[in-house]
Amino acid sequence: MARDEKLKERWEDLVLKLSNQFADGDKLDLEEIIYLIGVQELGQFKRKFKKDDKVNLMHIAICRLLSPYGYYQFTHYDEDGWPHYDVLEELPPLKAGEQSVLMKEAIVGYFLENEYIN
Repeated sequence: MARDEKLKERWEDLVLKLSNQFADGDKLDLEEIIYLIGVQELGQFKRKFKKDDKVNLMHIAICRLLSPYGYYQFTHYDEDGWPHYDVLEELPPLKAGEQSVLMKEAIVGYFLENEYIN
């Protein structure tokens, strides 16, 4: 199976599994999955988040997801338990479709690494 086909299959399986677990079967989109990863990385599951917090959660997720690609490096947790990252390399200019593929690949890799999917 070609790499792109395998990614597409894993992505669809992941979206279905996450949607069933967190959205009563309503299909989650890319941004919602990134948000879930941010909550997972923060580890404060029972907390209500403000709008600014939600943006920060998505930032945490993106940093975590792109760390294996050499774009970010985890540095520390602050006194409130929020993870912080340094930029190692600026992201190259990507078209919207290329951004989407990169994020889907990173998300699938994240859930493979965490053994949520195989």
